This record gives sequence, structure tokens and C-alpha cells, in this order.
Amino acid sequence: MPRQIASYRRAEHPQKPSIMAKYQSYVICTSPRSGSTLLCKLLAATGISGNPNSYFHNPSIKDWTRSLDLAPDQDTAERDVLRAVFDAVRARGTDDTGIFGLRVQRKSFDFLIQKMNVLHPGLNSDADRFQAAFGNTLFIHLTRSNKLEQAISLVKATQTGLWHKAPDGTELERASSPKEPVYDADEIALHLANLTALDEDWKTWFANETIDPFQLSYDMLSADPAGELARILEALELDTAAANGIRPGVAKLADLTSRDWQDRFLAENGNNSGLQS
Repeated sequence: MPRQIASYRRAEHPQKPSIMAKYQSYVICTSPRSGSTLLCKLLAATGISGNPNSYFHNPSIKDWTRSLDLAPDQDTAERDVLRAVFDAVRARGTDDTGIFGLRVQRKSFDFLIQKMNVLHPGLNSDADRFQAAFGNTLFIHLTRSNKLEQAISLVKATQTGLWHKAPDGTELERASSPKEPVYDADEIALHLANLTALDEDWKTWFANETIDPFQLSYDMLSADPAGELARILEALELDTAAANGIRPGVAKLADLTSRDWQDRFLAENGNNSGLQS
């Protein structure tokens, strides 16, 4: 049964970081089909680095409360609802590990910032808002250099309905009934442009906020999951041995169809393919 949210007041103080830890949280800043689900599962599997997920995926407070099993009264002030939402998200994203993990897609980021400003008004920057909400934060910029591969992956997932599967072939996430993928150059080109723009938006935001993010690529993550996981744990000043023996929980979906589409798109568009970010 959904939990009721009561209206209440409390002192507005930024979350106090532990004097023992450099970071109390990390945020994976990414775009679709960049390997973020793989990364979230790896981090959660360590048992010491939170339980990262897209807790603010849909730009809607109503969707947030529903997904968190919260039931605010109709008259509850927005700020009180947001307090309850952020408390619940922190609990889920920390999972008793002492550090909070969050994945954020760029398309829902602006709405999140707007609501963080409601919850923590009067602060000078987005970075300050994250500090107030989650403590000292490490920002991880997860990108995929081959934007054409990324766009094709997104087109295939949208068309087939299959977004993720386990290494044994079991489907982990399906959005619609199975359908065969159909090559569509216009759709690929549209996603190619959009994904490139999303990466540029992240870079602009980091620059505006004077944030030097931890850089992580899909290529390195997929080639050496345990090694890249250890690198993140080291940046968070956590025990890197926790990465030992952890195996990917998701499998690659790229196949011969993906390769055929890429070859065909390149043949049709030449060097205007946006292969590199």
C-alpha cells in the first residue's frame, strides 16, 4: 500500500557529508545505449557502492511518487512532496552501503534541476544543489564514442521492444511485443544527431558548473568491466577488491544486423556519419 506523505516543516540544511569519506554520492551522466545499465548492475553488485538507477527517469513528480510507492495528499505542498521523494530515492540509491548512486539521462535532467531548485532554493549553482541533496558528488560522464553504433542500437531497441537481456539470453527488459527490426536510414540519422547533441549538452553543463567529471567510455567498460569498475571504486575511495569476480549482468545486443546496418549507412552517407563524439 502506498505510503502517505504528510505536510511538515523542517530546517533547510545541506546534507552533511561524512568526515571519513570523500564522496557521499555519484551521478552517472549519460544518454541511451551507452552501457549505463551494465554499469549500474556492476556497481550494485559490489555491495559497497550503492544501488544506482534512473530514479528520476520520467520528468513528472506524479511518476516519481508512483514509482516510489508514495501517496501524497492532494493538498500536500510541492516542497513537502519533493522532500519525501528525495528521502525515498536516497534510501533506495544508497541501499545501506553508505554511498548514494544515481543515473541521469540528459532528456530528464532539466526537470530534475528545476525541482531541486524548489527543494533547495537560493543556491548559486546546480552543483550546489546536488551538494545539498546528496552530499559531495562524483559526476561520471559515460559516453559511447561510436555514435552510429549507439544510434543503431537505439533504433533496434525501439523497433524490437527488447532493451536488455542477460548473458544467458534471458530477457531483462522488454517495452513491447517482439517485432523484426527494419533498416530506416532517416530514423538512424535522427537518433545520431540527437545522441550527439545530448553529449554536447552534458559537456556544456560540466563546463558551466566548472565540474571535471570522471570520464568513462562504453568501449572500455564493455572490454574490461571489472577493470573499469575498480577504477570507479578507486575514484570513490572505496575498496577496489570489491570488483574482483564481478561479471556483467547484461549481454551485448549488437549482432550481424547491427553490422549490416552500419555498413549500409556508411555507404549511403560517407564521412558524414558522426562516428566519433
